[in-house]
Amino acid sequence: MICQNELLNRMEPLMKLNGRPFKKYKNVFAKKATAGEVVHTITKDGLETTNQAKEGDYIVKNQTDAQEMYLISKDKLIVRYDYLQEAEDGFAEYFPTGKVIALELTKVFLVELNLPSEFYFEAPWGEPMVAKENDFLVSPPDQNEIYRIARKEFFETYKLIQ
Repeated sequence: MICQNELLNRMEPLMKLNGRPFKKYKNVFAKKATAGEVVHTITKDGLETTNQAKEGDYIVKNQTDAQEMYLISKDKLIVRYDYLQEAEDGFAEYFPTGKVIALELTKVFLVELNLPSEFYFEAPWGEPMVAKENDFLVSPPDQNEIYRIARKEFFETYKLIQ
């Protein structure tokens, strides 16, 4: 497994040269998590990662076919989303305001990075996260972390900023 900092360092030159700015456009649902609660992020192609909630974390559920869920801190929720309205099952609906720099993991980039078509790396929260050929690796604009968004879910939730 590749550690978070190593992947960030390896990806930095490629992200600067080839990364493109995207904006999340699809609303999400979010609710406060219970400390210790475990969330499995499952996309259409399977288990992506697992995370355990800390005090103050929120569960975010994307409005995709997979309805994948993940955890984020309250601080990230406030920066990346604006509250819209209450929803069902304790969730509220939020409008995304966040932007990312994204790079598609093409065969060419995988060869350049000396990575196989499927590999695991350390997610920003310390757990293994899978990445596969044609997925996207993304970073917030400050590039302080890197994570995977599966190809199908990426195109269901992000659009290129022109």
